[in-house]
Amino acid sequence: MLEQVGSLIGSPWIYAVVALSILLDVFLPVLPSGVLVITVATAAAAGSATDVPDILALTLCAATASVLGDLVAYRLAWRGGARLDRAISRSRRLTAAQERLGAGLARGGGALVVLARFAPAGRSVVSLGAGAAHRRARDFLPWSALAGLTWAVYSVALGYFGAHWLGASWLATAVSVGALFGAGAGAAYVMRREPQASEAS
Repeated sequence: MLEQVGSLIGSPWIYAVVALSILLDVFLPVLPSGVLVITVATAAAAGSATDVPDILALTLCAATASVLGDLVAYRLAWRGGARLDRAISRSRRLTAAQERLGAGLARGGGALVVLARFAPAGRSVVSLGAGAAHRRARDFLPWSALAGLTWAVYSVALGYFGAHWLGASWLATAVSVGALFGAGAGAAYVMRREPQASEAS
């Protein structure tokens, strides 16, 4: 993958590829947008300042695309709320996730939105759930922006510093991707534990 990405590194098209991948993965969580961001950051760390994307620009591109994707999903779910509600109600897991989201936003616990950005498919559930439930944009979007920026900084930092510490190799990419998946597993665990803690209290 590093070789394929390398052919785009010197071109501004790399930003478009990264942005498109992140925009679409709110609807298609199987897209490896996190892996792509890490790979580009790893390749960037290995190059010179004249032939690699700027790390700050890559971070802002990833964060902006994340927030825009959330906003599109939120607005689509808002408009198709009744239909989406029926689809969600058929899944006990999605219904529980939507209820947790609503409770979290209602009590100002927008940290749930940030956690969900790292959890597998969490971004999709949160963005679509917030729109379908007609949560206020001012309650959701600032947390979405923080989530997108946090995820982008973390992903770019993993690739960039992983390459500096381990070299721009498959090992560096694999370790960085493992750390991203580890954060996702941790976020999913915390999100599952939170309702139990609330019920116990």
